[in-house]
Amino acid sequence: MNQNGRALGASIRGVAMAVPQRLVSNAEIARQIGVDEEWIAKRTGTSMRPWARAGERLTDFAAQAAVAALDRAQIEAGEVDLVLVATSTADEITPNTAPQVAGMIGASRAGALDVGAACTGWLAGLAMACGQIESGRAQHTLVIGADFLSRFLDLTDRNTAPLFADGAAAAVVSAVTAADGRIGPVLLRSDPAGAAWIRLERGQSISMQGQETFRAAVRCLTEVSLETLCASGIGVADVDLFVYHQANSRIIQAVGLRLGLADEQVVDYVDRFANSSTATLPIALAVAEDEGRLRPGSTVLLASFGGGFTWGACLLRWQPATSR
Repeated sequence: MNQNGRALGASIRGVAMAVPQRLVSNAEIARQIGVDEEWIAKRTGTSMRPWARAGERLTDFAAQAAVAALDRAQIEAGEVDLVLVATSTADEITPNTAPQVAGMIGASRAGALDVGAACTGWLAGLAMACGQIESGRAQHTLVIGADFLSRFLDLTDRNTAPLFADGAAAAVVSAVTAADGRIGPVLLRSDPAGAAWIRLERGQSISMQGQETFRAAVRCLTEVSLETLCASGIGVADVDLFVYHQANSRIIQAVGLRLGLADEQVVDYVDRFANSSTATLPIALAVAEDEGRLRPGSTVLLASFGGGFTWGACLLRWQPATSR
């Protein structure tokens, strides 16, 4: 509750992204894994992916995205109470990324911590931010997804080399009292039975059992989407935009088919940005807003799936501080 006794909600007030300028084509990957470009495009939906150059740091890109998101939200860094960075590929084991980002952007009074839930990490961070705001413990939070997965790839592995990318994106989540713009139910799920199917061990490269992961992702994303709609009391037709983890276009298409979604309801930017793990959801939001697909008042369903297994979804009404 605020001082007037009104229930607090949480709303995304601004979102922005920062991705490396280096773009790696299917042709470059195809030569290394012994296939042609069409083989990659057909199985992943990707034609180009941003990869960091040697010497570029994940922390810098996370900070760039955070500064841009704060500008969009019209919030000063000194007003931020909590900085959350979801990542599986921090520059160092310690210090964590979040306190470094908080210092770089001037969030001098903010708590800061990293969130680990594989590709579901940004959504988990969003749930944490909402909880802090709704309990009255925070007014403004930054939720950042950032991963540099290219540095953990076996470039001869057909299962992983074409899929993954690098990038960062941030959302400013702030307290609101009006119903418009509130983030609704956030459902988070996990199942350790699938832990062996996506792995990144210390000093090793990412390994993945593609077919098993594909089937699990389609099933879990479909089920959690329906659960979230039910918890919100609305149907598929009431949602303007479904923003799924941008892991693979075939997964996004399969979920859309199961739910009976129209093409215009579904975001798919895998072609340009590939799978940057925790960064895919906020990158997709930033691109959708920039391209005019995400407008004030839009009803949006977000859902993600990642190693662990972890997955989840939430519903929100898009009401940024400013519109592009």
